[in-house]
Amino acid sequence: MTKILIGPQIRQIRSRHGETQAQMARRLGVSAAYVNLLEHNQRSLSVAVLMALSEEYGIDIKDLVTDGETSRLADLRAATRDPIFAGDGPDLPQLRAALDHAPGLVEQFLQLHQNHRGLLDRLKRASDGQLPPVFNVSPETAIHDFFRDRGNHFARLEQQAEDLRARIGGTSDDMYALLKRQLRLNHGVQTELRRITDMPDALRLFDDGRRVVGLSEALDHPNRVFQLAHVLGLLEAAETVDGLVAESRLDTEAGKARLRVELTNYFAAALLMPYDAMHDLAEATRYDIDRIAAGFGVSFEQVCHRLTTLTRDGKRGVPFFFLRVDRAGNVTKRFNATAFTLAEEGGACPVWDIHGAFSVPGMIVPQCVELPEGGRFFTISRTSDRPGFGPRQRDRRLVVAIGCEISHADRVGYARRFNLADKSLFSPIGINCHVCPRQACSQRAHQPLHMSLPIDTKRRGQTRYES
Repeated sequence: MTKILIGPQIRQIRSRHGETQAQMARRLGVSAAYVNLLEHNQRSLSVAVLMALSEEYGIDIKDLVTDGETSRLADLRAATRDPIFAGDGPDLPQLRAALDHAPGLVEQFLQLHQNHRGLLDRLKRASDGQLPPVFNVSPETAIHDFFRDRGNHFARLEQQAEDLRARIGGTSDDMYALLKRQLRLNHGVQTELRRITDMPDALRLFDDGRRVVGLSEALDHPNRVFQLAHVLGLLEAAETVDGLVAESRLDTEAGKARLRVELTNYFAAALLMPYDAMHDLAEATRYDIDRIAAGFGVSFEQVCHRLTTLTRDGKRGVPFFFLRVDRAGNVTKRFNATAFTLAEEGGACPVWDIHGAFSVPGMIVPQCVELPEGGRFFTISRTSDRPGFGPRQRDRRLVVAIGCEISHADRVGYARRFNLADKSLFSPIGINCHVCPRQACSQRAHQPLHMSLPIDTKRRGQTRYES
């Protein structure tokens, strides 16, 4: 006779009724230890217990004992072999373990995969069987994921930057002259400051053949220094950068080129703001960005970006995310060392007052926010002026925002004046309206793609998307 093993189903029944194993055992007339063994498929189900389950919980016996594990396992295996998942998928023991120990999660995963396939089918029908390139993963997203998967920290680049800084010597105040000297003596590269009219469409041009790097006079001093550090990265860290690019999943030359730029920028920031000194100054000043910028002779934005990389084991800083947006809401740069989900494209939540910083240029705008799933963060936003001159470039301001989980906010000076225990302090935000599940939000601008909001024709709500 075939043994009846339905541990996951029993666990789900108990969870739905909010019962402990002891409470379920009393209802079934068995011991709590027996229920535990049943849930772990270490005991088969007796007819008496099967009948008790049916009577106590109103469950059809046929539904309970129908063997759906085989078909569920096949569905799960097929889903994990979808081409959207790169690399080798989980093996059968892992899949069976998921079914045994996390059946609810498996159900949600399969539903999500089914929704994904349905969306792809609709897109294909709407585009004569071919998905438009816009639906492919963008290089920016792949680069963001590449950095985040590695904790926004690259030890090899840090070490090379530290070694180079030791060879260069000097202080941050002398860095512009020291970098030019390093380029000239060690690489035969001359630095030229050029008029805007001579470089109307570029801020830096490195002519490898002529061994000349041209810097536009539109660059302020911190950005001139940073561009020279970037060129040194191109010359001294190329092998390391190429190795990291080879580890990525980027499959286009444009994507690989973008990743090289970002990794070389990482090297430049590590050169100008060495890890230990940066971490120590950040902690000593309670993450006062202006004081850190003054200490290293760099810009506000460069400090914000560098703060996201202080994730070295044994000497971690506050884990921050970094976001940069323009006036239209386009996300122009994002890096993340937190659980915060950053918007990939435009349409950031209007409840998150990033754009409010545009109305108070140069001032810090702090805010406490709460995500739909309950995560709470402390954020600050401030304008960042971009280099450039001319009648078509009257206002080149962007806004940079950084934030950390509320559990780390006590280490950040900007949060000192807030009572972080006050729940009413937190603004309920989403990533953007297209994926935000919040209901009755007065700022909603779009119907969510993944759910239908309730509509009552007899009631007028705060927006036209729900009533």
